[in-house]
Amino acid sequence: MNDRERFLATMNYASRDRCPWWEMWYWADTIDRWHEEGLPQDVHLEAYLGVDRREGVGVNLGLVPDFKRETLEETDEYEIFRRVDGVICKQFKGDLAGRMPHWLRFPMATRDDWENIIKPRLDPTSPCRYPLYWEEKKRIWAQRDYPISINGGSIFGWIRNWMGLEGVSQALYDDPEWVQEMMDYIAEFLVATVRRAVEEVDIDYVTMWEDMAYKAGPLISPRMFRQFMLEPYKKITSLFHEHGIDLIFVDSDGDSEPLIPLWLEGGVTGYYPIERASGMDAVHLRERFGRQLRLIGGIDKRAMKAGPAAIEAELAHVAPVVADGGYIPWCDHLVPPDVPFEHYMYYVKRMKEMTLDPLGFKPIL
Repeated sequence: MNDRERFLATMNYASRDRCPWWEMWYWADTIDRWHEEGLPQDVHLEAYLGVDRREGVGVNLGLVPDFKRETLEETDEYEIFRRVDGVICKQFKGDLAGRMPHWLRFPMATRDDWENIIKPRLDPTSPCRYPLYWEEKKRIWAQRDYPISINGGSIFGWIRNWMGLEGVSQALYDDPEWVQEMMDYIAEFLVATVRRAVEEVDIDYVTMWEDMAYKAGPLISPRMFRQFMLEPYKKITSLFHEHGIDLIFVDSDGDSEPLIPLWLEGGVTGYYPIERASGMDAVHLRERFGRQLRLIGGIDKRAMKAGPAAIEAELAHVAPVVADGGYIPWCDHLVPPDVPFEHYMYYVKRMKEMTLDPLGFKPIL
């Protein structure tokens, strides 16, 4: 089977030669460490690892134009700067470089900020939304043997990024009409922007992003999700379903399980990355939601750090879901820099062996 046939068969619970071999992402510091531990610096990582090919159509759903990156203060210890998304943050240097920055100020705090700073940057007709040489790319994609995806955007996650968690949380209570107005507009913007792509390209799956949960549960209640977000989600997903794109995944870290029934009701059919440290578990999710929920992720990054025995246990745990289909194992978030290269290569080797015979997989340690 080719990469596209294998992916579609897996996600539609059909017969296939094996589960796809994918991976999510890696922190930049992780790659730096791996270069020191044996990863060649002159290779394409995907080719070196032997993972299956996949691509995205590259429709730009971000703020256009970006904010100008600007350094506001800098010392030997840290830099305070405005990022291209408008957030002003403090980033430490040295051993703390690359870690989570300290958020200082967000670009949106009021309705005026929405109307004058953010909303004008969400123009679906901006010429740079679609990549150059679109017609040529379409001809290439029409002959492809690998799956392609499209970005389906975000509802809560984008607003949280523009306002900060405290800001959006207060707005939900202080000015719910404004929050609803923003969410409705975002849905309209997304539909207007991606419509051309879904009409002109045979897209295989959609990836949306929210990151609206943490270890103890969602950042908003299921009641608020239903009130504010359900209809915008239906508006977005209905466009994809109308064009035969039924594999729609949402990315949310933390314990997102209380929101999954609402995502399913809103037209989403898949979930990732299944963060183990927050109690998420691919086996449990399959038991609860059955085959209506496709899954990606769920391999504990802490096991990758710990080494072969822990990796064996993780792979054995998810093997029944791999065998059932509708699931691709990969790290439960970006692979962090505390994972040794040797451990990760062991994971890749054993993951591939497990997917060839998941029901026969036995830990060797």
